Amino acid sequence: MAVTASASETAATTGAATGPAAGPKAVLATRSGAAAVTAGIVLLVAVLAVVDLTQGTAAVGPSEVFRALTGRTDPDDASVIVASRLPRTAAGLLVGAVLGSAGAVLQAVSRNVLASPDTLAVNAGAYLALGVAGATGASLPMLASSGVAFAGGLAAAAVVLGLSGLGTGTVRLVLAGTALTLGLHSMTQALILLFPEQTEGLYQWNQGSISQNGFDGVLQMLPIAAAGLAGLLLTARRVDALALGDDAARGLGVPVRATRVTVVVLAALLSVAAVTLAGPVGFVGLCAPALVRPLARRFRGFARSRTAMPAAALTGAALVLGSDVLLRTLVGGDRAVAVPTGVVTSLIGAVFLVVMAVRLRDTAGAGAPDRLRVPSRAVFLATVAVLLAVLAGLVIAAVLVGDSRLLLGDVVNWAGGRAGRTVSFVLDTRVPRVLAALGAGAALALAGTLVQAVTRNPLAEPNVLGVTGGGALGAVILVTTVPAAGTWGVAGAAFAGSAVTAVLVFGLAARGGFRQNRLVLVGIGVAAGTAALISLLIVLTDPFNANKALTWLSGSTYGRTMPDVLPVALALLAGLGVAVARRTELDLLSLDEDTPRLLGLRLAPGRLGFLVLSVVLSSTAVACAGTIGFVGLVAPHAARALVGRRHVRVVPVAVLLGAALVCAADLLGRTVIAPAQLGAGLMTAVVGTPYFLYLLVRSRR
Repeated sequence: MAVTASASETAATTGAATGPAAGPKAVLATRSGAAAVTAGIVLLVAVLAVVDLTQGTAAVGPSEVFRALTGRTDPDDASVIVASRLPRTAAGLLVGAVLGSAGAVLQAVSRNVLASPDTLAVNAGAYLALGVAGATGASLPMLASSGVAFAGGLAAAAVVLGLSGLGTGTVRLVLAGTALTLGLHSMTQALILLFPEQTEGLYQWNQGSISQNGFDGVLQMLPIAAAGLAGLLLTARRVDALALGDDAARGLGVPVRATRVTVVVLAALLSVAAVTLAGPVGFVGLCAPALVRPLARRFRGFARSRTAMPAAALTGAALVLGSDVLLRTLVGGDRAVAVPTGVVTSLIGAVFLVVMAVRLRDTAGAGAPDRLRVPSRAVFLATVAVLLAVLAGLVIAAVLVGDSRLLLGDVVNWAGGRAGRTVSFVLDTRVPRVLAALGAGAALALAGTLVQAVTRNPLAEPNVLGVTGGGALGAVILVTTVPAAGTWGVAGAAFAGSAVTAVLVFGLAARGGFRQNRLVLVGIGVAAGTAALISLLIVLTDPFNANKALTWLSGSTYGRTMPDVLPVALALLAGLGVAVARRTELDLLSLDEDTPRLLGLRLAPGRLGFLVLSVVLSSTAVACAGTIGFVGLVAPHAARALVGRRHVRVVPVAVLLGAALVCAADLLGRTVIAPAQLGAGLMTAVVGTPYFLYLLVRSRR
C-alpha cells in the first residue's frame, strides 16, 4: 500500500474507464454497479438503525418501533422510542456521516491513506479546548461550545499538517498526530484532576457516546454538518484534481493552497460537529474511506469525490450504528448504557490501523540513529559527574520539599530511628515515592535504550510501541477486578500485559527487519487498542476504582511503599548487569544487519533477549509508578548526543537522565500546585511531546 494510494488509485480507475475496452456498455455497467452497491449500503444502514431502535433496557420489537413512529402505539412506549432511542440513532447517523466524509476528503487532499480526524489530532485539540473552557467555570451553550472546540481542533490539525507536510509520508503524519494527541490529552487529564467539579463527566464524554437526551443536540448540529457537507461537495472537483498531484492540479487551474486550506477547515468543522454532539468517536474517519477505497477499483462511480464522499458518509454511519448494536448485543441493555460507543469504534480502528501498517509498503529502513561520534573519556566522566550532582540535588529536594518542609537533620534523625512521630510519618510516605520515581525513570530509560539499539529505530520507545500500554492494561485489569491485589500481583499483571503486546508488536513488525514505519505504526495501533480497553474497564468499574485507576494512569507515585519499589529495583539491577556485560553486542546490533553476522553473532537470539529484558523493565516501571511516557525516547537520545553511541557510555548516562527526569517531574507535580498534585507522567508528556515533534522535524530535514 503506497503512501500516494489515493492518487494512484484515482488515476488507475480513470485510465481503466477511458481505455479502448471501455465503451458505453462498460460505463453503464460500472454506474449500475456503483448504484447497486450504494443501495446495499443504504439498506444496511436502515437495518442497523431499526435494530438499534429495538435495543435498550426495555424490550421493544420492530413492530413497536413502526407503530411508535406512525403514532399508533401506547404513549408511554412511544415516548421511550421517540424521546430516547430515536435521538440516539439519529446522532449515530449524523456522527458517522460527518466523520466518514471528513476522513475521505482529508485523505484525498493530503494524499495520505491514514489521514483522519484522529491522526490529525482534531479530536484531541477539541477535547483540550473544551477542558479549558470547563476548568474556567464557563457555562456555554452547545453552539458556543462547538465554536470553542472548532478553534482547538483546527489549531491542532494545522500543527500536525505543518510538521508532517502533505503527501510526504504516511508514518510522519501519524507520528506527529499521535505525539501531539498524547501531549494534549495529558494537559486535559491534568485539568480533570485539578478541577474535578468543573470538568465532571469530561472523561466519559471523551470516549464518545451517541446517547442523547432529546433532539436538541442533533437539531443544533445538523445545520453545521449540512453546511460543511455542502461546502465539501462544492470543492469535490478540485479535490479530485489534487489527488492527481500538485503539478497536475495547477495545470488544470486549481488553486492548490487555497483548496487545501478550505477542505481542511471544512473537515475540521464536520469533525467538531461530531465531537460536540457525541464526543470523540474514534477512527470512523480512518476506517470508512478505507472501506470505500477498494470500490473505486471496480466501479468508476466511486472514483470521484462527489460520489466517494457520500459513500464514505454512509459507511461511517454504518460503522457507528453497527458498533452501537454490537456493544448492546455483547454487553446487554443495562450495562451498555454506561459504555460509550466510541470505545468499540476505537477497538475496531486500532485493529484496522495494525492491519494497514502490516500491509504498508515500507521504504524506510532501520538505520543507525546517529552518526558515529566518539567523545573523549574526559567528556564522559564530566557528564556523569554533572548528572550525579544534579540527581543528588533532586533527591535531596524531593525528600525535603513537599506539603511539609523538612531539614537535613530531620532526615538524619529518621535514618537513625530518632525522629518524632510527625517527621517519621512524612518521610515514611515521601521516601518511597522518591525511590519509585528514580527506579521507574531509570528502568524506562534503559528499556528505551535497548529497544532503540535492537530495532535501530530512533523513534522506538516502550510508550510509542504499545508495550507500556499493555502493561497498564494488565495492571488496570487487576486494579479494577481485585482492588486488594498486592505489589507483586500488580507487577505480574503488568508484565503479562506488556509481554502480550510486545509479542504482538515485535512479531508483526519483524518481517523485513523492524523497519521504522511498520514497527511504529503497529505499536501505535496496539497502543490505541489498549487505551480503548482501559477506558472500557474504567467506565464499567465503580467510581472508587475508577479514580484509583485514573490517578495511577497519570504516572503518580502517590501511596507507594518500599515493597512497591522492590520489583523495579531488581529488574533494574539485572538489566544494568546484562547491558554492561553485553555492551559490545549492543554496539554491533545498533550498526546494521551484516556486521554482526560477519562476526559470528546470531541476531535472532540476541534481539529476543534484549527485547524480553526491555519488556521486564517497562512492566515493572509501570507497576511501580503507572504510565509515564517519553522517558524511553528522550533519555537515550540525549545520552547519545552527550557521550556518543558506544553503549558502555550510553547506558549509565541514559539511566541517570531517566531517573533525574522522572524525579524532577514527580517533584514538580506534587509541589508547584500543592496541595493539589499532578502525576509524573503528565509532566514528562509536557517535555516529551515537543522533543518528539522536534525529532520529526529534524528527520524531515
